[in-house]
Amino acid sequence: MTRAFVFPGQGSQAVGMGQELAQTYAAAREVFEEVDEALSQNLTKLMFEGPIEELTLTENAQPALMAVSMAVVRVLEKDGNMELANTVKYVGGHSLGEYSALTAAGALEIADAARLLKARGQAMQQAVPVGVGAMAALLGLDIGPVEEVVAEAAAKSTNGEIVAAANDNADGQVVLSGHKGAVEAAIEIAKEKGVKKAMLLPVSAPFHCPLMQPAADAMAERLKDVVIAPPKVPLIANVTASEVSDPDTIRRLLIEQVTGRVRWRESVLYMGENGVSSLVELGAGKILTGMVRRINREMTGSAVGTPADIDAFLASL
Repeated sequence: MTRAFVFPGQGSQAVGMGQELAQTYAAAREVFEEVDEALSQNLTKLMFEGPIEELTLTENAQPALMAVSMAVVRVLEKDGNMELANTVKYVGGHSLGEYSALTAAGALEIADAARLLKARGQAMQQAVPVGVGAMAALLGLDIGPVEEVVAEAAAKSTNGEIVAAANDNADGQVVLSGHKGAVEAAIEIAKEKGVKKAMLLPVSAPFHCPLMQPAADAMAERLKDVVIAPPKVPLIANVTASEVSDPDTIRRLLIEQVTGRVRWRESVLYMGENGVSSLVELGAGKILTGMVRRINREMTGSAVGTPADIDAFLASL
């Protein structure tokens, strides 16, 4: 069996995440302590106790999700004697999950990843005033028809409003992002084209579209002095849906990722075409696991986020 490790993005957070790991493993507690220290913030308490409204704030959710993913990785390595390079062919992550993937593969240090994600969350939130942007999920339309929807909505805009396909998550599951008016116009056009469901998402900013350029500029500045080492296994990058190992290229793609499309469907297909038969999602939730079979019926997906999951995964090696 050829595996890839994948790491979740925003939306997977939940109050209590990581708590059972911390109660069970010293290696997990060490990760949470390292993140708290790097951020000068008791993020662990927020993860374990909430409130969910504060945990869901972009600047908190992003480093918190990375922390839980890395807690799982460290437990597998320290308690399970797992060597990542001998266990998986690739790593990949959905949006912020790309930072988790790079940290798991040794390209980033945990403290650097935590600080970068805190800054990324703040920059993304500040890039567009609340209420100006929006995101919407379109279910039942593939990326081709969605791109037609986007082009029509842009053509109808009289004041240059932007809408873009932000996430190509799976067959029939695409997310739009942009100015609120343009996103709402795109929803109406999608309904005319037979979309099964179109709904605005409860997010605070329009991620992964050109409106995020101020955040991309901020991350370019932040990433300039951060050490990025060659990863132990290649990263499947969000914006190219192909493998990368060169640190300078990784740095550039992390900047492009802020405004660029998350090409998740294509990333999973690429891994499948290159021999991966099993995707293992490390961290909070099971969102990526749920998408696997919609993208590639030949591939299996599993989630590893609890002590019981860790035991089962180590037994399967």
